[in-house]
Amino acid sequence: MPEKICPARRLSGTVVLPGDKSISHRYAMLAAIADGPSTIHNYSQGADCQSTLGTMADLGITVERAPETTMIHGAGLEGLRAPARMLDAGNSGSTIRMLAGILAAQPFDSSIGGDDSLNRRPMRRIMSPLAEMGARIEARDGQFPPLTIHGSELYPIEYTLPVASAQVKTCVLFAGLFASGITSVVEPIRTRDHTELALQEFGVELDIRRGAISVAGRQRLSPRELTVPGDISAAAFLLTAALLVPDSDLVIRGVGLNPTRSTLLDVLASMGAQIKVLDIQQMGGEVVGDLRIQYSPIRGGTISGEMTAALIDEIPALAVLGAASEEGLKVRDAAELRVKETDRIGTIADNMRRMGVDIDVHPDGFDIAGRQKFHAARLDSFGDHRIGMAFAVAALAAGGESWIDNSESASVSFPGFYDLLRSLAN
Repeated sequence: MPEKICPARRLSGTVVLPGDKSISHRYAMLAAIADGPSTIHNYSQGADCQSTLGTMADLGITVERAPETTMIHGAGLEGLRAPARMLDAGNSGSTIRMLAGILAAQPFDSSIGGDDSLNRRPMRRIMSPLAEMGARIEARDGQFPPLTIHGSELYPIEYTLPVASAQVKTCVLFAGLFASGITSVVEPIRTRDHTELALQEFGVELDIRRGAISVAGRQRLSPRELTVPGDISAAAFLLTAALLVPDSDLVIRGVGLNPTRSTLLDVLASMGAQIKVLDIQQMGGEVVGDLRIQYSPIRGGTISGEMTAALIDEIPALAVLGAASEEGLKVRDAAELRVKETDRIGTIADNMRRMGVDIDVHPDGFDIAGRQKFHAARLDSFGDHRIGMAFAVAALAAGGESWIDNSESASVSFPGFYDLLRSLAN
């Protein structure tokens, strides 16, 4: 359904964010194979993470859901049961890619797919290492979901990631939990380390050195009580909004500040953003803190190389900010955006042009000139939560009312986003 966004004169207030999607997925999957019940506070209520809980239930795991607390009754490494139907990952690439590593080791066959968008996303990058470990996976046209995974005994491997991908790393390490021997993943470019931290929180011993993460198989996981930090990728939209709308002043509570994710804050600060980090603490191995963001003129800049890998989910929001910056924004080495929920390079460009913003598109990125104005327009999320939210932020700085079609996609990661945005505008 369409969502109307009105221009804002100022944004102010205090915000508590939904639980981090990436961490929520990992906690749920590891809790399911732990030896007993785990309690997870602030588990993401977004549709993607609820899809993960649904797959756990279909695998025979008892899941008790409540708004603030989720309890998962782990059944151990050998406790999952053959599902009676195809597992439904919804729109969640994280669910299908990470869970495949666990399913590949089970003594039963399973099938997993999702919505039309997910079923267009290639899965070769997980199929290849799992095949090396002894798994047999069938896919539509050899690479697209639904996947049929024939569970089997897995063998340990040393796998070097051909592209930076925390999801592929997680898939292989999760499979390695079931293998006999030591499985290693080598990262030429460092990716987010939520998996390593989560595994250690559940009592798994890892060897981490020189860009390689190794896990010995058949370790038992201990049930835990954990709190999911606020999602910094969700915070990106509010940070961008405050930097776009003059006189804004926001405080965002309990944000996950994992060093492999906080590149966003470093980049914004280097561009001139006034961001203060307050009340830093640790929860479950993750660094958490409050952020205060005030309106600041932004210089713009270039995102490329390792920085692109670290910011891949935040690029739609940064693209909007780039158009309003002094120098504009160049993004390179972001071909991964082409195979997200949408071709995000294409959908960013489409909506920019609808708003009268000039953008030059490249196979692996784009160039956006600075000092541009956003014009009110009919926009479209194209079913992609990050695209819808990014252009809702852009609409705050437009010259009139804008409409976003397919706005409900925001519920994938940030239920209530549009209502929150309206509540902060004054």
